[in-house]
Amino acid sequence: MPESTNYIPPLSFSPVVSTDVSLYRSGYPMPLNFPFIRDQLHLRTIIYVGDKQELSQEYQDFLATENIKFHNIFMDSCRDPAVDERMNEVLKLVLDIDNYPILIHSNKGKHRVGVVVGIIRKVLQGWSLTGIYQEYGIFSGGLKGEADMEYVTMFETCLKVPKEKVPRFAIF
Repeated sequence: MPESTNYIPPLSFSPVVSTDVSLYRSGYPMPLNFPFIRDQLHLRTIIYVGDKQELSQEYQDFLATENIKFHNIFMDSCRDPAVDERMNEVLKLVLDIDNYPILIHSNKGKHRVGVVVGIIRKVLQGWSLTGIYQEYGIFSGGLKGEADMEYVTMFETCLKVPKEKVPRFAIF
């Protein structure tokens, strides 16, 4: 009898977009999540928004074996003086169809990823702030993130990207 594989998604895993492209969010993947990521998501790109500088050797080996492009975009919080620049780095990656499927993760998949997804929802998908705040609350476990939500509310970008590379879900 064939051995069954139990697929375990990373902490706080959820699809963000699953139309013509796939964009996912989560917490930091652990080795027990690697079969799920490999066999179910077929990622081309992972974007890490967080404060860890070093990746575990297991994670590095997994990325290399699966030929997944990894972008480590340092983000301490939405109060970081360079956060606008870093948010535009993330948006530039998300706005390039060649990077899909993409997983964006932080350490726990709550606040930093919540801000990034909130920006994607606002700028690229035209969501209302009410919907963005509600989704943020669900993933943060109801923890207040007033500074995060204020940042999402105030965020604007003048990013220029080639139109032919923009995924169809984006109203950019």
